[in-house]
Amino acid sequence: MQLRHARSLLFLPASNPRAVAKARTLACDMVILDLEDAVPDADKAVALDAAVEAVGEGFGGRLMAVRINVEGMPSHGPEMVALKRTAADYVVLPKVENAKQVKDVYSVAQKPVIAMIESAKGVLAAPAIAAGEGCAALFVGTNDLRKDLAIPPSAGRAGLVHVLQSVVLAARAAGIAVFDGVFNRLDDEAGLEAECAEGHGFGFDGKDADPSGAGAGGEPGVRPGRAGGGGCAPADRGGDGRGRALRGADDRGDACRGGAGAGGAGGGGRAIAKGDKAWRCGSTRLRSSGPAMSVPRPPMR
Repeated sequence: MQLRHARSLLFLPASNPRAVAKARTLACDMVILDLEDAVPDADKAVALDAAVEAVGEGFGGRLMAVRINVEGMPSHGPEMVALKRTAADYVVLPKVENAKQVKDVYSVAQKPVIAMIESAKGVLAAPAIAAGEGCAALFVGTNDLRKDLAIPPSAGRAGLVHVLQSVVLAARAAGIAVFDGVFNRLDDEAGLEAECAEGHGFGFDGKDADPSGAGAGGEPGVRPGRAGGGGCAPADRGGDGRGRALRGADDRGDACRGGAGAGGAGGGGRAIAKGDKAWRCGSTRLRSSGPAMSVPRPPMR
């Protein structure tokens, strides 16, 4: 599957074997094993070993990525070196604010990098980051971006519109993929549906299901969505087995479905998942046929 065709990006703690095993049963386009926010500092080394093992076993043909820790963290170097020897398709790098950060990771890990834009500096540098060596995609970290811009958590996304579209513009100018951030309100189905449609309208290729927003250390639950076997749905906090799967449509008839993936301590995020329909961009139908697809590497500049 090409990265631009990915609609649902499922984050889960690499240190949680139950979540890793469950992820292999879900109809998501990419699995991202998290070594950063979802893993306490004391568990970083164990989580790295678990991520290497999980990537070795594979996820049924789904795209595979690992989110490493930022430069300056003790685990940053060992993570880059370890991932070089794996079959991971991408490295996800958080808190990117310049192209050199991406180039450095790419040069060591020898994997295309998905750069997370999570600050005002990152937004302003997004064109250079997107065009830089080793960058395969941009990913908006909306929660950290809100904090950096002093936008209250209770505010809607109106204050983010300019920065979101700036990141999309940078990615499109560089010819790479771009992904929207997490939806935080676990029980707000209408809000999720609206945000999925909004993100699609902004030009994003897909949306994430980030378990780290609620903190680290919990045991996430993940379960497939209902309604036709497509998409991911949130595991309820109370464990009562109720999942959610949403479908929205824009004025072109493009279908999007929101779901959620692995929750962190006390909850989780949401993602756009294709389910049984694909988004269309203009006249091009973007559809993946499921986990059995091969994963070609994008050409690197």
